[in-house]
Amino acid sequence: MAQITSVTSESLQAQVRRLLPSQQGFGEDLQASNVITPVIDLTSTAEGSVLPQNLQTAIDTSTSFELLSLTGTTTIITTTGFWRLFGTITHKAATVGVQSNIILNDGTTDNTVYQILTDSDTSTDDPSTAITFDLVVFVNSGNSVKINANNNNQNICISYRQIADINGNLTNPAGFTFE
Repeated sequence: MAQITSVTSESLQAQVRRLLPSQQGFGEDLQASNVITPVIDLTSTAEGSVLPQNLQTAIDTSTSFELLSLTGTTTIITTTGFWRLFGTITHKAATVGVQSNIILNDGTTDNTVYQILTDSDTSTDDPSTAITFDLVVFVNSGNSVKINANNNNQNICISYRQIADINGNLTNPAGFTFE
């Protein structure tokens, strides 16, 4: 037989007031029942985020690729939203002062968000330095993402894919649809 018991926990009542502001004036205690009631959480489906994060950011046919192996700066993204950037930066051995950058530009100012710098001499017998990266960046209206190499002794291999629009609506892999 079902039993109903009053719950007098101030912390639980405070949480109800925070989550349900319209209930702040409700003067009765919380109640608990010994009846098991199944709860089905449809929150992720309602938000459109049923696909696990690692699958939602998967490489697909919309993934773009750039290789920068010469001195200079290349703009790779100008579309707003959340972007996954991943790849490898390689610096050749025995080269001092090699600098590779991933840059967020706000329309006027370059802001380096990721940098690899070879700041000491290495023997010519040493292999090249290769660093992998996997970043998520937000590109606002008027912003862009650039890659920059300061000399010919490096390669920046970067792949990138939009994973959400500017409002945070997830972009599923190309061709994927829920059943």
